[in-house]
Amino acid sequence: MEIQPLTALNIAIAVYPHLLITSLTLPIEMLRAGEAYAKGHNDKQRFRPLTINLVAKNNAAISSQAGLAIVPDCTPSNTPYSDLIIVPGIWRNPRPVVRTNHTLVEWLHSSFHQGSHIIGVGTGNCLVAEAGLLNGHPATTHWHYAKQFSRDYPQVQLKPDFFITQSERLYTVASLNALADVIVHIISQYYGKAAAQHVERNFSHEIRKPYEEQRYLEGAVDRHPDELIAQVQFWLKNNLAAELTLQQVAAQFSLSYRTFTRRFRLATNQSPIEYWQQLRVEGAKELLASSNLSIQEVALEVGYNDQGHLTRVFKKVLSQTPSEYRKVVRKKLFG
Repeated sequence: MEIQPLTALNIAIAVYPHLLITSLTLPIEMLRAGEAYAKGHNDKQRFRPLTINLVAKNNAAISSQAGLAIVPDCTPSNTPYSDLIIVPGIWRNPRPVVRTNHTLVEWLHSSFHQGSHIIGVGTGNCLVAEAGLLNGHPATTHWHYAKQFSRDYPQVQLKPDFFITQSERLYTVASLNALADVIVHIISQYYGKAAAQHVERNFSHEIRKPYEEQRYLEGAVDRHPDELIAQVQFWLKNNLAAELTLQQVAAQFSLSYRTFTRRFRLATNQSPIEYWQQLRVEGAKELLASSNLSIQEVALEVGYNDQGHLTRVFKKVLSQTPSEYRKVVRKKLFG
């Protein structure tokens, strides 16, 4: 029997006057890059092509601050079900855009309740809040409009110190870099870790904290109530170069290694070894990007005995050597 290919992944992006066009184009380019990688590397029968629609209150072309015309594909009345909806940022005061786009607000409300995931960007989160979707949930926005946002939407738990918040299927971001982090996270869910790493290497090297470490995740504290394991995590983050084994770390906290590993996995959904390696790789990435230390010195700084050990881990995790990573990062950051 012939196996039918999976249906397309439907992405919708709300468009309106005064949108920040970078928050429209950046996710499109990143998602397309993830799709292209997956098409060439993933199981063909599991590959899902992307369909991306621009959704506006009517079909009229929209001018942008960049001088580029945006031509909508759909209106709320004829937009197909969307797996993901992106709500771009808005230049200057968002209130006039919110006031004149009630049909988009209603569409966001109904789409979310039909199962769509939503990413709101900067002041675009005002449209998500206007739909009532953020009431009682955490959210962030552009720092300049934080006070206004709090006044307009007092039922939203504003977290201005976080660049990303997640509440189930709702994501809010405060900046373009944070948007890129979330898109990398979304690509990993759609097309796998390798596709996400490929996109990150090409678009987001300046983003040094992984999505999971910088978001405000609603309910995360309740899902990790083990204060002793939280103390161990803090110690590990601040002692990357420690010569202690994990068995010795466990003993420091008066835990048997068996109990330590069991509680650690229960609290974090990772083994202690996986977690410490992740910390060391992220620490090495930071040093490679922002310092002139040699590869050997970087290895020692993050707890590896020699350059060869760091290289083996880097090739396994990132599919490139530390030298290759530094070359690409420096070209992106400083070239």
